[in-house]
Amino acid sequence: MSQTAEKKYSVYDRAARFVDDVIEKCSCDKGFAAHLRRADNPATEYQSWEILAYYGVDIEKEYQRLPFASIGAAIARAKVSKNGKVKLGKALARCYEDGSESSPARARIRRLLACEELSEVCRVLRSVLSLVNSKTDQPLDYITLLRQLLRFNWDRKRVQVQWAQEFYSRGVAGEGT
Repeated sequence: MSQTAEKKYSVYDRAARFVDDVIEKCSCDKGFAAHLRRADNPATEYQSWEILAYYGVDIEKEYQRLPFASIGAAIARAKVSKNGKVKLGKALARCYEDGSESSPARARIRRLLACEELSEVCRVLRSVLSLVNSKTDQPLDYITLLRQLLRFNWDRKRVQVQWAQEFYSRGVAGEGT
């Protein structure tokens, strides 16, 4: 029995199931990972549609397809062994020596916070996730990020406030994330 089959998921927790399964499959199936790495590029995303459809994503609906494609591609590129605990805003701040005080870091978070449409935020996220993957050693919390992207069309301000809070928060002493 696979590791993901042993975990208990609620009926509604597609995000956790998708992330855990994709992490597991990317670690052992290079073809699967290669198809997902192309998922967030409009010119090659069709190569991932079979995978997304397998997970119950309605690929005709952009508000479903784009979040799953973006997170699947990010996981395939990051080559992580498990879902992390670091939220997007905190991970972005950690990419720079000065953290949230850094001008480049602030420019990137402001760009994310200025996005008004899901397609725009997914496009901007591609470079942010690449930066996070190359600069930090702790894996990102892909489950939370996928849930946020799935809510973005309906609750954009709340999602953006969460990213800002994660980014600007100094954290509590001893906090691991």
